Amino acid sequence: MSELNNSTQQPEFIIQRVYVKDLSLETPHSPQAFQEEWQPELNLQFSMNTTNRGADNHEVVLQITVTAKSKDKTLFLVEIKQAGLFTLKGFTEEQNHQVVSITCPTILFPYAREAVSDLVGRAGFPPLYLAPVNFEALYAQQMQEQSDKGSNGQKENSSNSITTH
Repeated sequence: MSELNNSTQQPEFIIQRVYVKDLSLETPHSPQAFQEEWQPELNLQFSMNTTNRGADNHEVVLQITVTAKSKDKTLFLVEIKQAGLFTLKGFTEEQNHQVVSITCPTILFPYAREAVSDLVGRAGFPPLYLAPVNFEALYAQQMQEQSDKGSNGQKENSSNSITTH
């Protein structure tokens, strides 16, 4: 029985902690912004950084920046670095990379989305609900782009941008 346990160790994924590493809100044109018609252009940018913290621990930081502009004026700018400390044991290097690139940001995003929505509302603006992000599709796209470029290295830091009207 112990022979079986030693040869087939199950991968282990543990969420050690989820926390806000940095958070800011700017409303440079308040209160004038509240008197204008509300039809902003929203720009959502996000990036992810992963740091190996030793002993199978990985810090994943999902940075989201939301900018709302009307004409040439910035109505608000929200930046958050939502972080998590995750323990990954028994994964292959490829599986490890997939977990920190897909699973970890998928766990962190709802926390960041809630913080952004809360800050925008507390600043007096209409509710802002960020749409879910498919990190699995983004990962597949990035791997395809790297494959097309002939890159064999796995990218740990990535960024994306979405603009809506």
